[in-house]
Amino acid sequence: MTYTVRRGLVFGFLHVAKWVRLGLLALPNAERLLRPGMEPLLWRLGEWRLWLAVEGARKRVPAYRSLLAEHGDPRVSLRGLRPDFTALPVTDKQNYVRRFGIEERCRDGRLPMRGAVIDESSGTSGEPNNWVRGPEERADGRKLLHMGLRQAFGDEPLFAVNAFALGPWATGMAVSMAIVDVAVVKSVGPDVGKIEKTLRHFGPNYRYLILGYPPFLKRLVDEADVDWSQYRCAAVVGGEGMSEALRGYLQRSFDRVYSSFGASDLEINLAGENDFTIALRRLLAERPELGKALGLPEGGPLPMVFQYNPLDYFVESTPDGELVVSICRVGTAAPKLRYNLHDLGAVVRFPALRRALADLELKPEQLADKHLDLPLLFHWGRSDATVAFYGANVGPADLEEVAYSLPELAGRVDSFALVPWEDDQANKRLRIAFELAEGAEPPEPEAARAAVLERLAAVNQDYREASRFIPQGVEPTVEFYARGTGPFAGYDARLKRTYVIEG
Repeated sequence: MTYTVRRGLVFGFLHVAKWVRLGLLALPNAERLLRPGMEPLLWRLGEWRLWLAVEGARKRVPAYRSLLAEHGDPRVSLRGLRPDFTALPVTDKQNYVRRFGIEERCRDGRLPMRGAVIDESSGTSGEPNNWVRGPEERADGRKLLHMGLRQAFGDEPLFAVNAFALGPWATGMAVSMAIVDVAVVKSVGPDVGKIEKTLRHFGPNYRYLILGYPPFLKRLVDEADVDWSQYRCAAVVGGEGMSEALRGYLQRSFDRVYSSFGASDLEINLAGENDFTIALRRLLAERPELGKALGLPEGGPLPMVFQYNPLDYFVESTPDGELVVSICRVGTAAPKLRYNLHDLGAVVRFPALRRALADLELKPEQLADKHLDLPLLFHWGRSDATVAFYGANVGPADLEEVAYSLPELAGRVDSFALVPWEDDQANKRLRIAFELAEGAEPPEPEAARAAVLERLAAVNQDYREASRFIPQGVEPTVEFYARGTGPFAGYDARLKRTYVIEG
């Protein structure tokens, strides 16, 4: 059977299957279709859908067509009926988003003028990026989010309080628009007083779902004048990782705490936690041999563990361990194909996990009563040495700008580092460390700290917004060290600098 015939059979099948899938997603309990044994079928269908999306982008997306031409117009190859995408170029902000205009990255070279939403995000350079989402992908994303909520909370009516930053930011308004069909929604942003008043006004007779950044929810439970025992509150967090210590702290007030993994570049909800993945994460901490059996890197921080639907997302890892994500939808307004988030992560298929658990004489059912037959996504955070702090991404480029644009620092500082840590109350903290030049004296501490944080807010849009919600007493600290001391001890000049040092 020739390549052309095989492609025709697969694409013809997918055009019919599209309408079947939309019908299944509309069912009240569509998540029940994810039965044990379904993962291989979903994975293969996802590969085929991505193949169709690639060919559609080749024909209709000017930027992607130009990128392929620069790489010799590579094609998807076939191994039987399994497509191989490795010949296609990997895209990211640098080689694709910043090179081509937003219209060039859209189908037919123009914005969809009805039903589209443009979100904004900021990289560590402080330059805002705009992301367009068309009506088809927004509708699809809503249905997937609805499935996730039903899987976690069943058919129980929800009163959702959206505490993500609002305005143009990708997560804030997108969350409200996505869940309004299945919940009562009040969008208040990260404001402790407004959430406190909301709970008091509507009373304890609702199942509340509070959504926000992990550090803000910590602040909420610490500062709100609320008797949490009188309310049934669950939390969904996003924007950055969360330690199990913080989860335990939040569960003093919330009966359940789940994290969602997304990216403004792609979609706000690519993968999610559930009771099974949380139990698996804790098992990884208790039994390091499980991580080794799964081929995960040894040592280092404990990864977040999520599950995702391979019918909609095809996730790979580069040789350096960075996640490469493709959205497997033909109708995406601005297709995202082999997009490198520059996050460190790995994917493990569910059958492989089942085998690794069996080696430990365990079954998935022993970790949680319910589990989804979906791939596992392990996530360690950003690979570009960026630190997430109260929803802001702070990176070495920011510190370089700060250090060498302030006259009181430029002649004194040789290097710098970000030192994230967590105090004994599970508060996320950040130490900004500067290594002094040989013989240099540190500046006056309080004046230097004020200047550094003011300049950081000027050069980093994310931090500028987040700084309005950082509670008093946990703002970043600024510290100066003599050469080769503190976090800079043991530096080998033959090696690359490490700019993020765990505290």
